[in-house]
Amino acid sequence: MTTQLPVALVTGASSGIGKETALALVAAGFDVVGTSRDTSRVTPLGGVTFVDLDVASDASVAAAVQEVSERFGRIDVLVNNAGVGSTGAAEETSVAQAQAVFDTNVFGVMRMVTEVLPHMRAQGRGRIINISSVLGFLPQPYMAVYAASKHAIEGYSESLDHEVREYGVRSLLVQPAYTRTGFEANSAKPDTPLHAYEKQRHIADRVMAEAIKDGDAPAVVAKAIVTAATDARPKLRYTAGPVAGRARILRRVAPSGAFDKQIRKMNKLAG
Repeated sequence: MTTQLPVALVTGASSGIGKETALALVAAGFDVVGTSRDTSRVTPLGGVTFVDLDVASDASVAAAVQEVSERFGRIDVLVNNAGVGSTGAAEETSVAQAQAVFDTNVFGVMRMVTEVLPHMRAQGRGRIINISSVLGFLPQPYMAVYAASKHAIEGYSESLDHEVREYGVRSLLVQPAYTRTGFEANSAKPDTPLHAYEKQRHIADRVMAEAIKDGDAPAVVAKAIVTAATDARPKLRYTAGPVAGRARILRRVAPSGAFDKQIRKMNKLAG
């Protein structure tokens, strides 16, 4: 079928930020396609069509995007939301484990963009919205690999935006702070834990759990994504929620020494 409504494709839409985003885009007047690695286990969402997709698989990405294009005749907005967490000291995380994180968080985004972009260029319009994080511009001790993946998305997305503007396409970033989702429970733990980091790792885990418990509702992030999808004059970056906004200002204006001390204080690091 070909629809006259704009079509949004949201990866990782079965729960958390992705689920709220899919529902918010439906309310904003989009035909929405959500993805999940196993749609047979997904609770139906009103107005959302689900397709199977594993962003870590070239074949799965190609098949899903082709299915959406054939069924709806267009793709106007791509929300790259699917992602995985990772905690533990950098030295405790093997290269293989880091590669697995990047395969979803970074290369998964690249796979989606590579498949969707030809459709957007052909129709002369489109928005690619990549879900970054405050950890795309802040350091986070005991989450070095995850922070690295989000820093990578920042550089990739901004560079891509310069390439595609002339074709009527924009590449935008949404930067949530800590959000009340299953992120912590679903984050990979270090696969080579070391005694030297054990005490501080447990402290970092508690700090993270508290931050998530007190974090923004996923709907706050969804609202920022809908704004990015619909703004007449889109911005390159959208912070989601007040904490993210304050963090971005702090990074920009705080002297480096004061900023460094604040990061260590927040994470209960000595010195």
